[in-house]
Amino acid sequence: MAKLQTKTKENPKLMQKTLADGRQSLYLEYYMGYNKVFDENTGREHIKHIRSKEFLGLYLLPNPRTPEERQQNKETLALAAEIRMDKEKILIARKYDKAAPVKQKINFLNFYEAYIKAYTKKDIRMIEGALGRFRSFLAESYPNMQTNLKPEQITKEMMTKFVEYLQVHSKGEGALGYFQRFKKVVKYAVDQDIILKNPCTGVRCVVDDTSLKKDVLSLDEIKMLADTPYQNTEVRRAFLFSLYAGLRYCDVVDLKYSNVDYANKIIRFDQNKTTGHSKQSVVIIPLSNTLLKLIGEKPLKNAPIFTLPSHTGCLKALRIWVARAGIDKHITWHCARHSFAVNLLGECHTDIKTVASLLGHSGLKHTEKYTRAVDALKEKAVNALPELEI
Repeated sequence: MAKLQTKTKENPKLMQKTLADGRQSLYLEYYMGYNKVFDENTGREHIKHIRSKEFLGLYLLPNPRTPEERQQNKETLALAAEIRMDKEKILIARKYDKAAPVKQKINFLNFYEAYIKAYTKKDIRMIEGALGRFRSFLAESYPNMQTNLKPEQITKEMMTKFVEYLQVHSKGEGALGYFQRFKKVVKYAVDQDIILKNPCTGVRCVVDDTSLKKDVLSLDEIKMLADTPYQNTEVRRAFLFSLYAGLRYCDVVDLKYSNVDYANKIIRFDQNKTTGHSKQSVVIIPLSNTLLKLIGEKPLKNAPIFTLPSHTGCLKALRIWVARAGIDKHITWHCARHSFAVNLLGECHTDIKTVASLLGHSGLKHTEKYTRAVDALKEKAVNALPELEI
């Protein structure tokens, strides 16, 4: 049988354990130091060594008889020894605050792309968008790193410049959203020992989230849009619903007929953005006759209320439809939510607490920006009156 040759000073050590079927299970034993423990029975201190085990899932065949079996054991031992050496390099690198040689060769951009492929949460578009912005930033500020970026090259100075780039090239709260997602990937890289010290620590992205920077549709413009036919009836129906209910795309796309209480004329749903993070995650919206018409009658089987294409497909359809209606504004799906709030506060004179409740806001902070938008629209309307020569 193949035997291990363990050196006393190795950490971790490659060890083996005999299983019930006779195979030798290979594992690593780490020495983690020691503690001094006081023994009450003897009244003396003694040393307690701390060790931990990591089983490798590699096994040696007992009593190999054929050349093939002996070769298999030899290759298994060689692989285990290579893993042990890599683990030892990582421990030494940590001791001196450096990345392990095996991880110094990693291209962070490839690491980020692999992270995206394994990502399953609903903010995937923002995660992808953050990488796109970062690549554009590298092309402008660090062109020699735009295809191959080593983890140690990501410094606090680079992150500060990246934030400045985002603030110049992003609208509204977009800069903050992208940087938050980028930090998420960096933190994961730190957890995986790809990056030893988080370069984003202490770097802040400050944006003005108290003002509304997206276009909104007035009630007259909403009527113009509703009066304009468009071949994609599902996008048309869903967007008009969002304009009259204040829903985000991620919420309207998930709505099912089971969310609708026809008897009490309400719709109840969990906001995707705040589920598990806010007490106001569940939103209940009364259904007007318009909203009920847009929903339609309940089918025999529970199904999505709206069958929509991808977010990109919806934006493309929306852009064509808005232009066809003769509305010269940059309208995205989220503008429906903003339009809903501004029209309730300005045109319908709804109090701010009611609007906050309908939007699913946990407080008034985020709702207040709509009151400022209403004030700005009033000022614009007054200034649009023709001047009198007095």
